[in-house]
Amino acid sequence: MKVLVTGSSNGIGKAIASKFLDNGHEVIGFDIEKATIKNTNYKHYIQDIRDNLPDIDDINIIINNAGVQNNNDIDVNLKGTINVTEKYINKNIKSIVFIASSSASTGSEFPEYAASKGGVVTYMKNIALRIAEYGATSNSISPGGVITKINKHILDSPKLYKEVLNETLLNKWANPEEIADFAYFISVINKSMTGEDILIDNGEKIKSNFVW
Repeated sequence: MKVLVTGSSNGIGKAIASKFLDNGHEVIGFDIEKATIKNTNYKHYIQDIRDNLPDIDDINIIINNAGVQNNNDIDVNLKGTINVTEKYINKNIKSIVFIASSSASTGSEFPEYAASKGGVVTYMKNIALRIAEYGATSNSISPGGVITKINKHILDSPKLYKEVLNETLLNKWANPEEIADFAYFISVINKSMTGEDILIDNGEKIKSNFVW
């Protein structure tokens, strides 16, 4: 299948693009940075998702991963994601996946970031309603902490890292490859789940301390 992955040069996006390539798919990557993947089935565009987008026919899967944190969040994370999705919806679409955030349900983040990711989850449901006529699915993944360079200041601080791990039940963060596995499953293997948000936060949201 022909797969579009935004934010494909680093972190979760790179892991997702690599997962699809490893399984024999054709992958198109968008990123404001240069390509970091070398594969004959990979084509890279240096592309801001807010700008005019190239014409690409018959995309089967869209993975909306590109995003920022505390820097024009609503314009990039929400409006940019809408720009990409509306451009490439077509009758041959099979699945659209949105990488949101646990803050979409907890609100625990920078204000515009939380709002932008909450908007992504709601927009995902709107897309699920609209692409059902094609037999296609639309779902989102909401990661909690993930080991990527955007979180480098936490990962490099033993004090901060211990503090954030203590907020989870499993005392760990996810790696990008775990998120990629979920993205692949819900876009390729899944045929019946649509309009749903999947929270992957190592139990951070559910953690509670019972005092008696």
